[in-house]
Amino acid sequence: MLPGSIGARAGVFHGLNQRMDRRGARRTVSTFHDVFVLTSEYSTPDFRERFAALARSAAERSDLIIAVSAFTAGQVSGLLGVERSRLRVIHHGVYPPPAPPGSPRENLILFTGALQARKNIVRLVEAFEKTAPGWRLVLAGSLGYGAEEILARIESSPRRREIDLAGYVSREVLHSLYARASVFAFPSLDEGFGMPVLEAMAWGVPVLTSNRSALPEVAGDAALLVDPLDSDSIARGLQELTGNAALRSELILKGRERSRKFSWEAAVEKTWAVYRELM
Repeated sequence: MLPGSIGARAGVFHGLNQRMDRRGARRTVSTFHDVFVLTSEYSTPDFRERFAALARSAAERSDLIIAVSAFTAGQVSGLLGVERSRLRVIHHGVYPPPAPPGSPRENLILFTGALQARKNIVRLVEAFEKTAPGWRLVLAGSLGYGAEEILARIESSPRRREIDLAGYVSREVLHSLYARASVFAFPSLDEGFGMPVLEAMAWGVPVLTSNRSALPEVAGDAALLVDPLDSDSIARGLQELTGNAALRSELILKGRERSRKFSWEAAVEKTWAVYRELM
């Protein structure tokens, strides 16, 4: 937060993570990235209680609210009672790869994100077990809420030797994984946006993702959508992608085109327009 003396001089104060500290600013705007904590038990009770209080306070005290997707805007309106007239949808952007990938693709299915219950890793592992031999699953991300169950399921998998726990990776390693992967799997249960989907598309990786929350809004027709609550649906999607090179090529082209529709330049321009509206 800004010191009180600075906030008191501000014409507009922007709370960037569904929090608001007015500090005397004349007008306020907050950004809501997601509100999954209000809808499901994907975190500890203490965290849910604190998050809910901060979100409700920000919703009440913000003159305008930026939601990163239409899905999140609908949740903010429905769950927090925010009038649609105070909501502005501004999608995140994605940076294109620093250089076209030059290395050959491997039989590698990649997931990036925290290993937590909301990301649906247990069902992803179950689905991976039904793919053809010769493929590997790489899970790149730090441990989160529910990681104990996820790790236990991985250890008990009959294909444990083909599952790599990469942990939190550097940007350089992440870029290497995107350049090597032949399939990107992101069957998350709840996302306010879904940045990894766009990143994979920008890197030319065909994407499998969920048919719920904000993910269809972000993916459009450039990904294979599956039911994240059904491990068989995820498995059929993985089998289709790993066994169909023509489909992968089609989704690579669609994904790259889709990712170009989400730029940080556009996000900046739209955010500046919100500031001007408030001023």
